Amino acid sequence: MDRRESLKLFLLGTAGTGLALSGCKTEGSSSSAVDAVPELTIGRTAEELERDQALLSKRFFSAHELETVAVLCDIVLPADEVSGSATNAGVPAFIDFIVQDMTHHQTPIRGGLAWLDQESLGRFEKTFAALSDAEQLLIVDDIAFEESDKPGMEAGIKFFERFRNLVLTGFYTTEIGLKDLGYVGNSPNDWDGVPEEVLRQHGVEYDPEWIAKCVNPETRANIAKWDDDGNLMT
Repeated sequence: MDRRESLKLFLLGTAGTGLALSGCKTEGSSSSAVDAVPELTIGRTAEELERDQALLSKRFFSAHELETVAVLCDIVLPADEVSGSATNAGVPAFIDFIVQDMTHHQTPIRGGLAWLDQESLGRFEKTFAALSDAEQLLIVDDIAFEESDKPGMEAGIKFFERFRNLVLTGFYTTEIGLKDLGYVGNSPNDWDGVPEEVLRQHGVEYDPEWIAKCVNPETRANIAKWDDDGNLMT
């Protein structure tokens, strides 16, 4: 199982359950951390829409913090041959919105970004966003797992767990993420009746005349009509 498949199971099983943003839709893709802004319209009252738009009109993160958020987002969920990356799905903008909407995330996330820069400066004398890909992964590998045996990584591990949950929630509640999951929602399909083996199991069968009228692929779009005695006409 590859890393993206593991993250899907992680999200669907435990992570992000209380973080999902109902009605958040980001269409298209953007490589910019600030271009893709969620469109929030579904299931909102007028007052909620007004509040949402007020949050969307401002930024919580500084430009440097947002750059770091974008880099870290794509480390968590890079693009692959099937799907775009977290930044393609507008996840940095999603996280900026969430930390304003759910203010208990603000100190842990901002503090974690500061910790990440401090760790980067200590190791490589550069901020995290300025590091090479290989250098960034050296740090992330030390904080990506709770069972890390690296001393002094506790704060980084707690930050990364929270950040990763936000990334997964943001990504898998967008059009790109839903396509990556293969989720189609409530979609119409063709119903050809109860399978024969199930009918035999319960000792029942369809009336040939009824099945010909009601489970006929050529007439499935027709609206059924009934006579006054309750008999199916067409």
